[in-house]
Amino acid sequence: SAVNPARKDMLLEIGPGRGAITMPLLAAAGELSVVELDRDLIGPLQRQCADVGKLVIHNADALTFDFCQLAQDAPLRVVGNLPYNISTPLLFHLLQQHHCIKDMHFMLQKEVVDRMAASPGSRQYGRLSIMLQYRCKVMPLFNIGPEAFDPPPKVESAFVRLEPYQQPRVQVTDEARFEKLVKQAFSQRRKTLRNTLRDMVDAGAMTELGIDPSARAETLAIEDFAALAN
Repeated sequence: SAVNPARKDMLLEIGPGRGAITMPLLAAAGELSVVELDRDLIGPLQRQCADVGKLVIHNADALTFDFCQLAQDAPLRVVGNLPYNISTPLLFHLLQQHHCIKDMHFMLQKEVVDRMAASPGSRQYGRLSIMLQYRCKVMPLFNIGPEAFDPPPKVESAFVRLEPYQQPRVQVTDEARFEKLVKQAFSQRRKTLRNTLRDMVDAGAMTELGIDPSARAETLAIEDFAALAN
């Protein structure tokens, strides 16, 4: 219901596994593309979905997959119960292809969703928060307890919606530099900006921008990082 798929949607699921959400998505949309790495799951998935709708299976690694190749006629709507151990690199891989994605709905470890949606000044706020919020509107939707799984994991999960902006939230003149600066600023969280960014921005320039060189990275808004990078 949160995804709310329609017949015209270009739906893609990452990691369908044994088809827990694949079946209802396919039934609602009539057609669904999936990216599945495990060859052993492909045959059973094809048989299971044969009478439900048109299922197109891509036997590939989502971490290197070219998602935009599937968005020739319409932007993608991406869905997935992402493997928690690769969720962060996979999110960064998808960000690189944001221009061909309409929205993304993922189940993730709640701790990761908290980091994705975090605000400046919080313990969860960091590189993931800034880079995602630079490109997307991040909307945590609901939590999912361990009792929803068999066997129950030792972590809470959460379901989140990401909507890529047509234009980034702030203006950045050099995105590679922006990303490098954010990464470097959070490389040693307990150190001040004067120390972590000494190779990129001097303290005088920070002061001119109204940014305290003795502040720590987690206190800066995304607009501050954009100003520093520019």
